[in-house]
Amino acid sequence: MTSSVSQWSPEGSVPESIRKLLPNIKSNVGPQSALVFIQIVSLLKSQRRTGWVDRGLPSSQVESISDHMYRMGVILMLLPREKVDVDRCVKISLVHDIAESLVGDIPPYSGVTKEEKHRRERVTIEYLADLIHEYNPKFANEMADLWWDYESIRTPEARYVKDIDKFEMIQQAWEYEQAHGLKYDLSEFYNSRLGIVSPEIGELCDEVIRQRTAFIEAHK
Repeated sequence: MTSSVSQWSPEGSVPESIRKLLPNIKSNVGPQSALVFIQIVSLLKSQRRTGWVDRGLPSSQVESISDHMYRMGVILMLLPREKVDVDRCVKISLVHDIAESLVGDIPPYSGVTKEEKHRRERVTIEYLADLIHEYNPKFANEMADLWWDYESIRTPEARYVKDIDKFEMIQQAWEYEQAHGLKYDLSEFYNSRLGIVSPEIGELCDEVIRQRTAFIEAHK
C-alpha cells in the first residue's frame, strides 16, 4: 500500500477554484496557462510563515511567504556587492520559495522528512514549469534553473541569497520582539547567524543582535 506521504502531489494541492480552470488550458494554452500560474503564485500572499505562527504570534500579524521573498529582493538590491550578479540574486530570491505556493511552509518539526519536503518542492517546480512551458519556455526553464541554484547552493549567487534568507528572518524576529516586548520566545531564530558567511550580511546581523542585546538588558 502506498503511504499517505508519497501520495502528496502538487496537482492535488491546487485549490478547487483554480483547478476548474485547468481543463481550459488545452484549448487556450497561452493566456489561460499564464493566468493559472499567476493565481497559484498568488497563494504565497495569503500563506503565513509557519515558524512565527507556531511560536504563538497572532496569525493576522504574521508575515506571508511573499512578504519574506519581497523584502529579500529589496535587501539584495540595497547591499553593496561586487562579486555576485545581483540581478540573478534577485531572481533567485523571487523563486526560491515559489513551490511553497502549493507545498506550504513546512518546518523541520512538522513530521515531514527533509527528503520528502525536497521531493514535494521538486515536483511542484516541475509541475509549475510544465504548466507554463508552452506559453513561455524560456521563463519555465529559467525558473527551474534558479530554484535548483538555490536548492543545491551551486553558485555564488545562491550562497549569497541563502545568507540573505537567514538575515531577513533574523531581522523579522527582531521586529516582532520590538513590537511585542519579548512576549514570544524567538531566540532560536538568531542561531541562523552561525550559518551566514558573507561579511556584509554578517555585519548587518551583528548590528541587529547588538541592538537586541541592549533591548533585552533594558527590559530586565
